[in-house]
Amino acid sequence: MTPDPAIRAEGLTKRYGDTLAVDGLSFVLPRGATWGLLGGNGAGKSTTIAMLLGLLVPSAGRVTVLGHDMARDRFAALARMNFSSPYVALPHRLSVAENLRVYAHLYDVPRAGTRIAELAEALQLNEILDRPAGQLSAGQKTRVALAKALVNRPELLLLDEPTASLDPDTGDWVRSWLERYQAESGCAILLASHNMAEVERLCGHVLMMKRGRIVDQGSPADLAARFGRDNLEDVFLDIARNRSAAGAKIGESTA
Repeated sequence: MTPDPAIRAEGLTKRYGDTLAVDGLSFVLPRGATWGLLGGNGAGKSTTIAMLLGLLVPSAGRVTVLGHDMARDRFAALARMNFSSPYVALPHRLSVAENLRVYAHLYDVPRAGTRIAELAEALQLNEILDRPAGQLSAGQKTRVALAKALVNRPELLLLDEPTASLDPDTGDWVRSWLERYQAESGCAILLASHNMAEVERLCGHVLMMKRGRIVDQGSPADLAARFGRDNLEDVFLDIARNRSAAGAKIGESTA
């Protein structure tokens, strides 16, 4: 029996009054795959992720995560998924260890102390476990955010700009760690990022968004070839500036 996909989005739509933030988004993210969700500011990426997490109710359409309908069975899905973003701050006064214990409790993680110790070792957090979260550097905050996101051993991981504000060395460390974790765990990852080199490295498939719609998709190499470009950053610029691929109009989805 074929397992349910990690994500199935069908006609996903979100309106704010007269503003159409997400316009009929449909895609299927397979189990164990790493996909990129790309688009300029205002393309609808954050709104899409919020609907996938069940934080926003779609105006229309349906989201199924790991076989669970997010409109009816959200909490069963949330127990099997997690989210990380450097833009979501942990409580500043709590220590790193206290923050991780809180999230382990929220996810009802068995043997939480052992799990936190495993993550602290893997993500090099032991020296900062007693430090208040508000006193961490950008790189330390990113590693703690990843530990928080992995505390329940998620089958689906949603990442929003996971290496934003990091220096090249720390960013490379985080990307290498994510590659190893995905290979070992088999979790599916949906990555929203403005770092095109990061997406080319991590993602086997990319969804290109503009004005709330998927306007093109494919592997980074396929997209570059279709647009006659050497890299994904140039493809991103072509789409942002309404320059079409050969035989494809911007605004039309290409499988």
